[in-house]
Amino acid sequence: MAQDDVFKKIVSHCKEYGFVFPSSDIYDGLAAVYDYGQNGVELKNNIKQYWWQSMVLLHSNIVGIDAAIFMHPTVWKASGHVDAFNDPLIDNKDSKKRYRADNLIEDQIAKYDEKIDKEVAKAKKRFGDAFDEEKFRQTNPRVLEHVAKRDALHERYTKAMQGPDLAELKQIILDEGIVDPISGTKNWTDVRQFNLMFSTEMGSLSDATSKIYLRPETAQGIFVNFANIQRTTRRKLPFGVCQVGKAFRNEITPGNFTFRTREFEQMELEFFCEPGTDLDWFQYWRGFCINWLKSLGMKDEEMRARDHSPEELCFYSKGTTDIEFLFPFGWGELWGIADRTDYDLTQHQNVSGQDMTYFDPEKNEKYIPYVIEPSLGADRVVLAFLCSAYDEEVLDAEKNDVRTVMHFHPALAPVKIGVLPLSKKLNEGAEKVFAELSKKYNCEFDDRGNIGKRYRRQDEIGTPYCITYDFDSETDGAVTVRDRDTMEQERIKIEDLDAYFADKFTF
Repeated sequence: MAQDDVFKKIVSHCKEYGFVFPSSDIYDGLAAVYDYGQNGVELKNNIKQYWWQSMVLLHSNIVGIDAAIFMHPTVWKASGHVDAFNDPLIDNKDSKKRYRADNLIEDQIAKYDEKIDKEVAKAKKRFGDAFDEEKFRQTNPRVLEHVAKRDALHERYTKAMQGPDLAELKQIILDEGIVDPISGTKNWTDVRQFNLMFSTEMGSLSDATSKIYLRPETAQGIFVNFANIQRTTRRKLPFGVCQVGKAFRNEITPGNFTFRTREFEQMELEFFCEPGTDLDWFQYWRGFCINWLKSLGMKDEEMRARDHSPEELCFYSKGTTDIEFLFPFGWGELWGIADRTDYDLTQHQNVSGQDMTYFDPEKNEKYIPYVIEPSLGADRVVLAFLCSAYDEEVLDAEKNDVRTVMHFHPALAPVKIGVLPLSKKLNEGAEKVFAELSKKYNCEFDDRGNIGKRYRRQDEIGTPYCITYDFDSETDGAVTVRDRDTMEQERIKIEDLDAYFADKFTF
């Protein structure tokens, strides 16, 4: 099945089974804004809770805060967002559609990679087990030609973005023959800058002095509170501060469902450390983030860690790694880990006039700490786990019996246990089991339809275990527990269910 078709099925499944709905759906929706349904909110909350526990509760030197969405407008001047938080935009005169110039060029770079991969795949099929991929990539003329073009384009694009040189960005688009996907023409306007922050007014008067912004990231709320947190916690370096919260960006070209939206949620850690130790901590958090995703069932082949080249790094960064996931529409960033040095605290100290230094009692000196920032998009990682979990299992090809199942890690599953009485006559006993298990787990009670269809419904929302309360349960005090992934069943005493599930849901 084509990957585009797979993604369409996932998007449809999300709406059909209460994971994600288009916002304001009865009014034809609002572009790039989504609501999480009853199962989606549980999935998202489970991810956020697991992240918070892993970061804050399991690290004695990390605390959490919840900063306000509205901040003093000077915060965004100091951080550089007012002057530099821009996208280079270009319009096609024929289709009247607007695009990010950098996205058009990055897609072109990706096309060269696709051409290289196609050459490798053809050679692999031709030579079989005797194929030496590394040697082929280093010697094949067609591959080398594509690599040379890709690298030259990447170097030219990187230099243009550093300025940014808007005229050069347009020239790259023209030289590469990039066409508008709708009109198919190269009739482009000049490239212009567009600030991504949403602005509004605070107070009763709409004038320049009352203008404020919806925060485009959550990190600045941590930076401006650095001195408050250090003073009230009396933490010594190294220590970190976590936050989960909403952010807003006026994306011109949002898309791919919840991957890029205008309202989104971030899970960020700012880890403050002594200058000179930052690269060691950068490597620590890089590995931690990769292992965290794997602990929740993400597979090696679905993810990769892409280190930024020196040309890609922000001027203040000593290192950045993007952990990317292979979505049906291609590779996309989930988690960015960056060594931001002392840039943010220094900027706020310079603009505010407030002291942002840390006194090191062991060295008996003051300095501005360096910071490592692992920033994870909550909505993107929800989408990644949805894509990773979605599966269509062929149980009987002749009967066209296909089981749709969401293979969520038990820690993430929206519903942990489905309680299914075999007959409505057995509801009273089944409801007692449901009531007891609901004290610890999010359970769902379902007595509608035949048992096979009810199993399928639970598979479709990713419930790891189902309990069937049958007529024998009335006499032997036991129930049948079905495993979602293996579909195997075992008989468990009702009095032993607490211990049974405690083992299943211990991670």
